[in-house]
This record gives sequence, structure tokens and C-alpha cells, in this order.
Amino acid sequence: MNRYFSCTLIVALIACCIILPASAVIQEATVKGTITTMDPSRNMITIANPLQYGCVYAASGSTICTYDSMNISSLTGTAPDPSAFSVFKTGDPVVATSLGGAGETWIALAKLFGSQPSELYVTDIVGDATTIPTPLAGNYTLVLSTNPDCSACTGTTCTAVSSDVAIRGDGRQLAARTLKPGEALGFNGRNDGSSIVVTFMKGQALSSSCTNRPAGMVGGIQPISDYIVHVVPPIGMTVDQMQASGPAPTLATLSAAPSAPVTPARTQKSGSLPVAVIGALGVIVLIAAVQKK
Repeated sequence: MNRYFSCTLIVALIACCIILPASAVIQEATVKGTITTMDPSRNMITIANPLQYGCVYAASGSTICTYDSMNISSLTGTAPDPSAFSVFKTGDPVVATSLGGAGETWIALAKLFGSQPSELYVTDIVGDATTIPTPLAGNYTLVLSTNPDCSACTGTTCTAVSSDVAIRGDGRQLAARTLKPGEALGFNGRNDGSSIVVTFMKGQALSSSCTNRPAGMVGGIQPISDYIVHVVPPIGMTVDQMQASGPAPTLATLSAAPSAPVTPARTQKSGSLPVAVIGALGVIVLIAAVQKK
């Protein structure tokens, strides 16, 4: 194979991997800050002194994530669910994820537990819990997956008819159930006074999981779902004690300067490899084959 032609082919394949998913994935931005304004009449929430979350993938295979300062004093966006105005109040330290860049449309809000600078855990989430990188208090984790109504699809997404919710902790599954919109799953079986309740409000699922729909990327955005999560931390336990009690993930602390590098600890969301990843793997294999020629 001609080397010039090989290089041209590789470039074209890389371009396809980058361009094809673009119409189906809108940028998500995660920030940390303090709620300063809540306006239920306009469905708007403002977060002051935001720090933006980002990750660097090192050559060693490790992932380094930090919250870094932004050149902006505040961000305002729409609330992910009306219940946010009863769960949160002004002055609450939060982690928030927005769709389409920082601010404008909050798809998830999470209330941080502990006093600065030790706000390493979350007690409440309203919105898409899979987009919040901070671990839950009590070392609980969630595995969330939505199931599509294949008769109600547009582009890449369908209305979710239900959500499979699993609550994990102590290295094992504590509770699991398939929830319809408005249904909840809870667990309070420990002897430390802690508990967790997850309510599935509404959501979306990938249309590619429907057998009667064509495979591949179609115009649309990634599925976004709405959950309400409430955790009661263990009785009398501080953040430091929770860290010492088990293998809790760590997250960067809130500060004006760039924070220390950490490993992300997202709530798990089931799903398959995105097309971009699969395409990238194919390109890597192709490059290796060309280099041998």
C-alpha cells in the first residue's frame, strides 16, 4: 500500500471518528461553587466563584482530575427539577453539571457535605446523578441504567419507561429495583444510622438499544435523566472519619487556587462503548498495521 495513501486514509478515518458523534453529544461542564441566588419564578439558580472540573489522562494510564479557577464570578442556569428549590438553599456548597458549556442549563445539582475545605461527599442530588463526580456520603454508590420506550424516540434518544437502580456499599449490592417514573428505592440496613433513598423522576435512554431502530449515530443528544437522591450520613461521623472507615474515593477540595490532583469517582452509568471510542480503537489498529509495512 502506498504510504501517502495510507496516511490520507488514516486522517480521513480520524476525521470521521471526530465528526460523526458531534451531532449526538453536547458538551457537559461540571463546576463547584456556592449557591447565591435561587429564583423559582424563573426556574434559575446562580452559583458563585465557580471552579471547573477537568481530567488529564496520563501516559501511564492514570487519570488526574482537578477543579481549576475560572475567569468568571458566577454562573446562572435553569434548575434540573422543581424540587431543587426545596432541597437547596442559598449558601449551600454544591457541585453542578450543565449541558452545552458552563451554566445556562443545569442538568444536575449536588449538595456537598462537610465544612470547607473538606467538602468531599454529597448528601443530595437533583438531576442526572451520573454526571456528578463527587462520591456520596456513607460510601454509598449507585448504578443507574434507563430502559427506552421504543415507540417514543427522536434521534439518539427515547423516553425512558423505567430505570434500573442498584445501591451498593461495603463492597456489595445492598438493594436493587426497576423503578418507573415517580418510584423510589431506599436502604437503611446498616447499624450506623445512615440511609439512602433514590427516586427516579423521568429520563431518557439510547435509541440504539431498540431492536427496530438502525444502528449508528443519528442526530440528537446524549440521554439525560432526572433522579432525586438523598443520603443521611452515618451518625456522628465527620468527613475525616468517613475517609478512615473504608475505601472512599477522594475528590479535590474547594479552593480559590487550582486543587490537588485526584481520581474521579462518578456514580456508575451502564452502557456500551461510544462510537468515537470504537472508531479510535480501529484507527490505532490501522496505524500499527501501516507502520509495519
